[in-house]
Amino acid sequence: MTNNTENTSFESEGLTREVVQVSPELVTEVIFALNNHDKEQLDFLLEPLHSADVADIFEQLDDSDRKELASFIGAELEPDVLSELDDSTLDDVITEMDDEDVARAITQMESDDAVHVLEDLDEDDQRKIIDALPAEDRLAVEEGLSFPEDSAGRLLQRNLVSIPGLWSVGKVIDYFRSEEDLPDEFYEVFVMDPLHHPIGTVALNQIIRSTRDVIISDIMNDDFKVVPVDMDQEEVAYLFKQYDLTSMGVVDTEGRLIGMITVDDVVDVIDEEAEEDLMRMAGVQETDITESVFEASKNRVLWLLINLVTAILASMVIAIFDASIEQMVALAVLMPIVASMGGNAGTQTMTVTVRAIATRELTSTNVKRVIFREFSIAVVNGVIIAVIIGLLSWYWFANMALGGVMGAAMVVNIIMAGLAGILIPITLDKMDIDPALASSIFVTTITDVVGFFAFLGLAALVLL
Repeated sequence: MTNNTENTSFESEGLTREVVQVSPELVTEVIFALNNHDKEQLDFLLEPLHSADVADIFEQLDDSDRKELASFIGAELEPDVLSELDDSTLDDVITEMDDEDVARAITQMESDDAVHVLEDLDEDDQRKIIDALPAEDRLAVEEGLSFPEDSAGRLLQRNLVSIPGLWSVGKVIDYFRSEEDLPDEFYEVFVMDPLHHPIGTVALNQIIRSTRDVIISDIMNDDFKVVPVDMDQEEVAYLFKQYDLTSMGVVDTEGRLIGMITVDDVVDVIDEEAEEDLMRMAGVQETDITESVFEASKNRVLWLLINLVTAILASMVIAIFDASIEQMVALAVLMPIVASMGGNAGTQTMTVTVRAIATRELTSTNVKRVIFREFSIAVVNGVIIAVIIGLLSWYWFANMALGGVMGAAMVVNIIMAGLAGILIPITLDKMDIDPALASSIFVTTITDVVGFFAFLGLAALVLL
């Protein structure tokens, strides 16, 4: 049986290297090997894959196959696979592995990855694995877990390079060559004072380009960034993006350097935060696709119940004008257009606003200008749509007054949708409520209620 993978080739200066990617055929072959308990074939299929691709295979399997694969290769599982799994899949995999195998994998990880693997486990499972760690690793992991969730402390890795400012470049290079416990990857070294406070950083390329007798303090960058250990990870990601950083130090409450955060971890944070906001706007969780039917249903049903309440509110507005609708059936035909256009216009503005808040593009200094801009866009779009739908309604029902009412209601609803789409997320953010979580409910409710009330109210006044 062949190893069916998708290969992407990159050619440069006559050399070709291939990136092996997971294909549906490969997942099918893994399932076939599992069903036949063919360990040799499993090893053959998985050995060429990157840890992230092995994690993808775990996430594409159903619960029983996932657990069987974990029990098959648990003792040989690459540590990086665990750090690549999403939360619900990670829990399934670790449950099937022996505690000693999990502990072995964690001891080979950077401290931030180890904390990520353990932080969402049940307390009993977490405790068993921590107790199986060597003393030094156990202390590092316990300290990492003591920091607030989603904080800089959860992201930091303790293995970094720090040197005194009085060292020469030659001494630093000799230190690099002789020291066995250096990080696998680092981009700069931290320059420390005698109290272990960071006073500067030196990029590796600066060290390499300097002669051996140059003193480190003479070439260090004293305009560097460090963050407190309790800073929110979203704030950390913003600093990396704002200042194009590759790494950044983390300090404790007394200003002493305790670790660093590297850009690869921040990329994960940016992806996680963006995914979280997107999922929250739809009322689902980022692990929804890998959860059981019951868990996914439980997470979604509350959001649906809230929307049911708002839908009833819109229906109550319609009920106020039930007599008008009975007299003129065209009103019932046109109502969905009013609701749909208002909802879409509000969603457009809301999405732009939530993103601007998350990326710090919307601040107190420009909020009035942005609100006026969105209001202007709503007016322009409202007039354009009103003219089109007004003429169509006039032609459709041969009633010019109905076309005018439809156009006027559309202008009102789209303007209100634009204002709601920007003001609601801003207000929720000021109240320390995640605008991605709650904005869509309020925006949809307002556009439905205002749209129906404007359309049916104008119709009652003008047409009946």
